[in-house]
Amino acid sequence: MSYADRVSFERPDPAALRERGMVCADMHFHTRCSDSFTSPWSALKLARRRGVGFAVTDHNLVSSAVGLCREKGADDIVIPGMEISAWDGPHILVYFYDWRDLESYWSRHVHPHMSGNPWLAIRRGTREILESLEGESCVVSAAHPMGYPSGNKGVEKCISKGILGDDICDLLDAYEVICSGMTRRSNLAALANAERHGLGITGGTDGHLGSELGNVVTAACADDADGLLDAVASGRSIVIGREKSLPWKVAMGGACTLRFLPHTPSALRVHLSQNITGRFRRGL
Repeated sequence: MSYADRVSFERPDPAALRERGMVCADMHFHTRCSDSFTSPWSALKLARRRGVGFAVTDHNLVSSAVGLCREKGADDIVIPGMEISAWDGPHILVYFYDWRDLESYWSRHVHPHMSGNPWLAIRRGTREILESLEGESCVVSAAHPMGYPSGNKGVEKCISKGILGDDICDLLDAYEVICSGMTRRSNLAALANAERHGLGITGGTDGHLGSELGNVVTAACADDADGLLDAVASGRSIVIGREKSLPWKVAMGGACTLRFLPHTPSALRVHLSQNITGRFRRGL
């Protein structure tokens, strides 16, 4: 199956996917552990109603992912994950097979390097982060690899600027090729670059509002979450979903802004360092 055939820009139908023997999950979802108001348990209840799994990928923090995975039901598809923000810009989605491994990795490699704002860039670069994941039992995908109009929050954007080399993709398993917060043009470019690098593919809503959950899914012929992660790593996954409408983007942006208000001073320092000085001062 070609890369183009593995991506569909349409509303997912979880019931139809299950009939085909597939497991599906929204692989990029945030809870109130980071910059969302959504509780992990309300997200799980909604996922059950909609018949989808999801990965908990809070920014640099893991308490929601660990808590849910400890207590979830046997039939629930909840993938313990995290979205790590690198000091040079890119966001890295990491999916662990076991929540204990996630918790251990976080305590050794993320928590000691966190900056003043827990949800923004840690004091480690993209290459350092990816090299620290070598040998871990996990699957690694670059979030929204084409980045946003400002800043460097995408691996492929940093490659195009010469900040990172193409060889950085040797340390990745996948690119996120549908991120519903991005434009169609950006997602298509992410897909083209995933093919260029020979990477697997993931998709997720980058959801911060509960109602977004499951609007983009990664799916594969599998029996459980482990099988889905194996499929991503081996290039057998498909991605289905659509981008958010402008009103939804505005609503999500407003919710995130409210969550960031208590961290305004530290957030401004990080953005100033990354976007104006062009580098991150690790002492922040």
